[in-house]
Amino acid sequence: MKIVIVGGVAGGMSAATRLRRLNEEAEIIVLEKGPYVSFANCGLPYYVSGEIEERSNLLVQTPEKLEARFRLDVRPNNEVVAIDPEQKVVTVQTKDDSYTLTYDKLILSPGAKPFIPPAKGLTEAENVFTLRSVPDVDAITAYLEEHQPKKAVVIGAGFIGLEMAESLVHKGLDVTIVEKAPHILPPFDEEMAAFIANALKENGVTLYTGVAAEAFENKGKTLVLENGEQLESDLTLLSVGVQPASELAEKAGIKTGLRGGILVNEHYETSQKDIYAVGDAIVVKQQITGEDALISLASPANRQGREVADVISGLKRTNKGSIGTAIVRVFHLAAASTGLNERQLKQAEKEYDSIHIQGKSHAGYFPNAKTVLLKLLFHPKTGEIYGAQAIGEDGIDKRIDILATAIKAGMTVFDLPELEFTYAPPFGSAKDPVNMAGYAAMNVVEGLSDNVQWYELESLQEAGALLVDVRSAAENQQTGSIADSINIPLDELRGRLEELPKDRSLIVSCHSGLRSYIAERILKQNGFNVKNLDGAFSLYATVKPEKVVK
Repeated sequence: MKIVIVGGVAGGMSAATRLRRLNEEAEIIVLEKGPYVSFANCGLPYYVSGEIEERSNLLVQTPEKLEARFRLDVRPNNEVVAIDPEQKVVTVQTKDDSYTLTYDKLILSPGAKPFIPPAKGLTEAENVFTLRSVPDVDAITAYLEEHQPKKAVVIGAGFIGLEMAESLVHKGLDVTIVEKAPHILPPFDEEMAAFIANALKENGVTLYTGVAAEAFENKGKTLVLENGEQLESDLTLLSVGVQPASELAEKAGIKTGLRGGILVNEHYETSQKDIYAVGDAIVVKQQITGEDALISLASPANRQGREVADVISGLKRTNKGSIGTAIVRVFHLAAASTGLNERQLKQAEKEYDSIHIQGKSHAGYFPNAKTVLLKLLFHPKTGEIYGAQAIGEDGIDKRIDILATAIKAGMTVFDLPELEFTYAPPFGSAKDPVNMAGYAAMNVVEGLSDNVQWYELESLQEAGALLVDVRSAAENQQTGSIADSINIPLDELRGRLEELPKDRSLIVSCHSGLRSYIAERILKQNGFNVKNLDGAFSLYATVKPEKVVK
């Protein structure tokens, strides 16, 4: 059997090596249009900063090593420019000539390409870059060395945009981020992204949100924003997202779908016989909603490459979909997410509730314990887990990985307290933040607690609700308090119940939500109509600092 693979890196090379392990006699040819067939594209921003010192560390495998170990015919700088599905032939263009190649099975792994916005003057700009490949990073590092830029603008505040912003700050540049969405990190909900925005500002990064770059002037040295404001830039990085590199497939008559992504069935088969596709270019199913999605992440691409090799080799494998688990480091903080956020849940018209809890990366009494802010999204009646987000300095990957596993396993919030984790003071807590999130969500599902979200508070206050802050008086004095609230410390609450009106709705708040939950239980059992401000003062003050009175 002769198998031709178009594109390397995650999906293509995973397919190639798995195919060889299963089929020693198969002829396997990998055609890669770029100079490198196997490189660490997720490591590119860290090479710019110098955190990855050696460029060679980005190159995972070479054609020579792949030939020696796997007997693969790997051909870099060989671009497939046409596919004839009827004759089962591909046309390949090299630097010097072109040739045709027959196949029995064809796997497409073309990946995704940067989305280039239709901004005026962009084609004339001489200092604008994208970052998807080793040649891209070579161009950026050469420009940094040769021109010694002082000011940089990063357009787009997704994962790569934020990683590059950090890297350029470490290189000594004055960095500005421009994001069209209302807040940075669009995959996260607004209140969670606010913590990352604060970390960027603390490190000198200027943020513009809710606005796009409309034009480039002076050969890219001047950026004109939609609001008319102008930014000076010595180096600009375009990081406004990616789109499937599906032109080759479309020309071959292969059906495409969402934003041009290649349509495949559960066995990765395209609409053309004996042609398969994997990786960033394909449309997948969002596993939680069952809807079409584009999820451009390395882990799913590697899994898909292996699975398509299994399918071609006769093993029973199906693409079960993806949930989009990802993490980014922004200076001292990590931000990770899995599953659906609130915007996606609203678009899918799913009924949901959410809780925010604060825990510690390990036992709080052991040195260097860091705060873990964890958000859990779930069905308010069944407890089905829809998604999670976490922010903090340590232990963030661990908690989101656990919750991603729980979603894949079909667990509910009722299962989370039952999960047993390794515990010793340097490593975790006897009540892990994931366990605590389960308890808090169970309280909501079972009606023991009624939550108010940060974005609901102001309108509820305007409707007559009274906000009761149960932190200590010293805390109020040190950090301020939410506007139009009264302070009754939790330990004094039972003795001061007569100060609270029973004919008004009450909302209780503390620092993180733990004490206010206790206050909620006390007040409910004493006949008060009360709800708990989810995430409490620390969350509200981060996303709504203008509402804090000091």
